[in-house]
Amino acid sequence: VSAGNGCGHTLLTPHSGTLSSKNYPGTYPNHTMCCWRLQAPVGTSLLLAFGDVDLEPSEHCAHSSLLLADPQSGTAYGPYCRNSVPSAPLLVTNSSTVTVLFNSTSHRSGRGLLLSYATSQHPGTHYTQEHISPDPPLTMCFSVYCPAGCKDIHGDIWGNPSQGYRDTSVLCKAAVHAGVIADELGGQVTLSREKGITLYESAFANGLRSKRGSLSEKRLVFHKVCCLLSPACDDVLEVVAFNASSWWHEVNALGQDRAWVAERAALSTTGHSWAAEPGAEAAWLELDLGTRRNVTGIITKGSSEQHNYYVTSYQVSSSRDGKNWRPYRGSSGQEDKVFEGNADSQGEVSNTFIPSMVARYIR
Repeated sequence: VSAGNGCGHTLLTPHSGTLSSKNYPGTYPNHTMCCWRLQAPVGTSLLLAFGDVDLEPSEHCAHSSLLLADPQSGTAYGPYCRNSVPSAPLLVTNSSTVTVLFNSTSHRSGRGLLLSYATSQHPGTHYTQEHISPDPPLTMCFSVYCPAGCKDIHGDIWGNPSQGYRDTSVLCKAAVHAGVIADELGGQVTLSREKGITLYESAFANGLRSKRGSLSEKRLVFHKVCCLLSPACDDVLEVVAFNASSWWHEVNALGQDRAWVAERAALSTTGHSWAAEPGAEAAWLELDLGTRRNVTGIITKGSSEQHNYYVTSYQVSSSRDGKNWRPYRGSSGQEDKVFEGNADSQGEVSNTFIPSMVARYIR
């Protein structure tokens, strides 16, 4: 939990999380405070990674400070500020509960703070590739643990899942973009460092837009566990039949008919796409995969032929028999997940299902 007027981006889960001061990485405000209480499962201990601690220096850190306390043992860490920084980037505690207290008075400079944490079950938290190893060879496979909350931390990513990512990309943020972890949970990622390419194309995926990037000596390539066992896990699934709640029967100014039927929803279709009847509420498109398949994600694109049509957000349901439908709720499992769709009719948008679903029918 967190409380106070100085809290920035915060995502806390029992196994990992990310927290920052208000306005990070811009200058944190005057006269604010935030208190975060981190609680891990009983029997585990907390490991905190200091991503950035940049608080204006003062004697004994009296003006702005970061203080950590272990209420179970009575141990305190800090106070920290720019002239009194943590001695190591990783703080290993012997407690499942830690209180993090940040406060500021009047000051002129300072980015504030960025911290992440994980439990002793996950012994490493990382923000960028530079934290992995000092000088890896040209091709190297490694595995790191990414905390929940990586999606909204500061930093850019270049590339996309098919090309790989420039090695200066923010590692865990790129993992969310690649769809190998869910931001709300974090998780272990496996990747390799391979020879780079000359140009990385921008892509929008899983709520993040990567940047178009130039030459990189090395690139980061994420590997899904299923791909280590079966190279076909990322295959495009064949749709046997399409169905829809309605479709638009267009008649143009010359009296010519054009049907925006469900079958035109296939991503590879040229020309106009599927569109629901104008004014239709709760429209849906249904895909029949022919048999039960493991579905790991979806790609959407608008229709740019004459009309600038696209879907900005959507929900997903699945069925094994075409009669009983189950809404997709994602990794949290608490409420129906709303996926971020397209912002124009030209680009493709990818969203990954974490966890994946087994179904024959998708709506």
